Order: sequence, then structure tokens, then C-alpha cells
Amino acid sequence: MRVISRSATPAALAFALVLGASPGHATNGYFAHGYGTISLGMAGAGTAFSQDALATATNPAGMAFVGSRLDLGLQVFSPRREYTVTGTGTPQPGTFYLTEGRRNSSREYFLIPEFGYNRVLSDTQTVGITVFGNGGMNTAWDGDDGGTFFAGRAGVDVAQAFVAPNWTWRFRPDQAIGVAPVLAIQRFEGQGVGSFAAFSADPTALSDNGHDTALGYGLQLGWQGALGPTLRGGLSWRSRIYMEEFDRYRGLFAEDGDFDIPQMINAGLAWTGLAAHTLLLDLQHIRYSEIDSVGAALLPNLATARLGDRNGAGFGWEDVTVVKLGWQWQWSAQQTWRAGISYAEQPIPDTEVLFNILAPGVQEWHFTGGFSREISPAITLSGMAFYSPAKTVRGDNPLGPGQSIELRMQQLGASLSVAWTF
Repeated sequence: MRVISRSATPAALAFALVLGASPGHATNGYFAHGYGTISLGMAGAGTAFSQDALATATNPAGMAFVGSRLDLGLQVFSPRREYTVTGTGTPQPGTFYLTEGRRNSSREYFLIPEFGYNRVLSDTQTVGITVFGNGGMNTAWDGDDGGTFFAGRAGVDVAQAFVAPNWTWRFRPDQAIGVAPVLAIQRFEGQGVGSFAAFSADPTALSDNGHDTALGYGLQLGWQGALGPTLRGGLSWRSRIYMEEFDRYRGLFAEDGDFDIPQMINAGLAWTGLAAHTLLLDLQHIRYSEIDSVGAALLPNLATARLGDRNGAGFGWEDVTVVKLGWQWQWSAQQTWRAGISYAEQPIPDTEVLFNILAPGVQEWHFTGGFSREISPAITLSGMAFYSPAKTVRGDNPLGPGQSIELRMQQLGASLSVAWTF
């Protein structure tokens, strides 16, 4: 959906592209599994229990409770992606067989910055800004033997960055609401899918056109507060982010290059009934299916509409619901330990493996640990590490009877951040 003139790019979005955007991130689908080193140490939980100025990305109301602070961090992320093709057949009109064998994607290491700032204005109000990103849809398959789709080197590079200025109102000492307009920038590059030109509404805007950039906007709202002496709750909703179309890829993505960002809902509880311990439970729902370019199935859409048309084929992703469990132990006045686990059924049906060679977002489990160490009354160092074990999805090639495709990925990473309070 075209919403912003490219000539009116806000300086803040350029800032976000530098600080927040990344082509790789530990993922539930292609959304990050959490935001901020502290929350990531608890598997991304924190809707009801915010502790840093990255809180807006999960629940904007949480900024009411983190005080005046600046958070800066950097994550090292390593996804290991591969696919395996087994079986073959005699090419016939309407079939598309891939070369048998296994391929590994290059580009296995990424650096992901994080940034958040919050300022207490009064006993009831705060303002701040959070810069964060998504981007689990990055692959780079070599061009050997003609490439994955016989059109040379294949893959995609998707990066999304968000700038979310934030305002909160604490209408009671233990209750707050938050509002955050969300400005977004995303870029995309697709390679090696020119062999699908016969299926495209615009073959010149299908593949190998370099990076394209789109801007957009949305809104995030949240509530956080006490439900009792030892129980806190939180709830947040981020709207669909309405983005400009990717003009260079209007022959690939449904609705003339549309690639809006889906809605997200977070709900959480935090229990402090054990001395020095906090237990967190979060539920997150991501509505991938509402975006046609992501949620529309390959078949029968490929047979009834062209790539790029309304009702054109997409990646066939289903909605994702994530369960996150987190634990925090205040070991001493200066030292805190964290751990977490999350699970979500991955979004790719076994009928959609062909196109999802480009975007194998199949991760389900994330195991995390973290810490914070107070260096001085004003400076705290935090760290976290995570592991997402290998997950595979195997299905038939819908255009190659008798051939199967297996997608596989595992992920690991670590981050450090520094917080200044004032």
C-alpha cells in the first residue's frame, strides 16, 4: 500500500536503518524472538515486566516503569540454513524439478544493534524512543549447476527497521498505558527466481533488480500494571504496518509488490511471590496470514493468478502463536541472573516448501540465559546467549511429482548491552 513519498524520508528512518535494521535475527517466522538484551535473556518475555528502554518493542506501557535511561547493545547472530532435494522425474509441461542434493546458505554471521532512550517527565508521564528490527528472511544459495531455480545464485535479503517514539501515562502509581507511533523502513532483494517469469505479471520486476526500499507506518498501544501484591499483567497490540510497495519486485509479491508487516499481539504475566525471584509468562500472536505476499499459498494461486497480481501466490505462511517462559533471580544487589524458553509451531506447511527455500523460517524452540551486573550506581552491563536447535520441514515439490524438499535451520547468538541511568 503506497503511503509515503520517497522524497520525504525522515532522518529518523535513516538513523533506524543504521542502528536497527539487520538481515538476520533469531526468529519466530521472521519476527525477532525478543527485543533488548534483558528480555532476550528470558526468551523474549517481558510484556508485564519491563526493565529497559527497548520495552516499547514489546509493550510501550512498560516505559513508564523503567526510569530515565539510555540502553545500547550489540548482538552476534548466527543462523545455519540448508535444504536437501531428494528424488527426480522426467520433466513434463507444467513441472519444475530441482537438482538433487544439499545446499548450505552462505552469510552465517550478523551484527544486530539495539537502542533505547527514556526520559521521566513527571510522576505520571514519560517520553522515549526505541529503535529495533526484524529480519529472519535472508538466504544466499550458490549458483552451482545453474542455481537452485536454474537462474543463477538464488536467495532473498529482507531487513525491517522500526523507530517508535513513545509516550506513557501512569494513571495510578501501579498502572500505565503507552502509545507509540511506529515508523518503519524495509528493504528487499531477490535473486535467482527469473525462471518463474512465465508465471509473473511483470517479468522485468521479478528477480535480480538489486535492493528496493519501502517506508511505512503503524501504531502500538499497551497497558501494564499490578493485578495484586505479587502479580503484574501486561497487554499490547501493534497494528498492521502499512508499507509502500516494492516497485522493483511488483512481479514477485502479490498486490503489485505489497509487503505490509502483520499485526502482533502480546499478553503477559509476571509473578514475584518468591523472594528475589520473578517468573514470567508471555503469549504472542503474529498474523502472517493477513499479508497476501506472505500468507497466500503457492497452489492453487500460481495456477489461477500471476505472481504480483491480487490473489497471486505467496509463501503460504500460517499465523504463529508463541509461548515464552522467563525466570529472573536477583542474586545480589549488583548481580542478576536470567533464563528462558519459548516455543512456537513454525509457520510453513509441508505443502509450501518450494518457495520457502528462499525463506526457511522454521524455528520453534529457543533456549536462553542472561545476566546483569551493576558496574556503578549509574551503569549496568547485561549479556545474554541463546540456542535454537535444528528444525526441519519436509514436503513434496508441488511442481515435481516424486521429488521431496527438506528445509533445515538452527540458530545461536549472544549479545551485550550497557545501560546508563540518570
